[in-house]
Amino acid sequence: MEQLELYVPRREDLWFRQRMMADPDTMGYNANWDVSYDGYHRDTGCIDFPEGQWASWLEDWTDQAPERFYAYIRRSTDGAYLGEVNFHHNPEHDWYDMGIVLYAPYRGMGYGVPALKLLLEEAFSVWNVNRLHNDFEVSRNEVAAWKTHLSAGFRDVGIIDGFRQMMITREDYLSGMVSTKRGKIKS
Repeated sequence: MEQLELYVPRREDLWFRQRMMADPDTMGYNANWDVSYDGYHRDTGCIDFPEGQWASWLEDWTDQAPERFYAYIRRSTDGAYLGEVNFHHNPEHDWYDMGIVLYAPYRGMGYGVPALKLLLEEAFSVWNVNRLHNDFEVSRNEVAAWKTHLSAGFRDVGIIDGFRQMMITREDYLSGMVSTKRGKIKS
């Protein structure tokens, strides 16, 4: 497997996030939600991300750890951007919600588990996060996401209101040392 790294994007790199968010194959998991905000396309799940929003979005999501962390998944050999990962504190539950999105052309190529392990290492070894949580709607085909999370060390903690709940604690991570041979975070 090729070496991956996390890369905190600069403003000029946000073209990739714009491309991912405009790609129906990548964003299909996000379709048909009952949300109403500017730029959300219910039929495809795509979200507009115009260049005029890049600076403020970057300010909100980068250099905010441990409260909030965002990075691209990047292939070390050629610098190709493969997707994105993030986590943010959820004070209501005293955990960190996380996300991972692989750009559709790179799905099914074995990048999901290594990318998720990089995020775990960042969260637990660098920022001392207490626990990471993710959930996905059971009514959509969530088998790949479920298997990816289990392979990275998450526990399936059940289904609540139609959403499969996945969790990993810092203690679970450290006891299993889900290692990735961490490289430096590039920025």
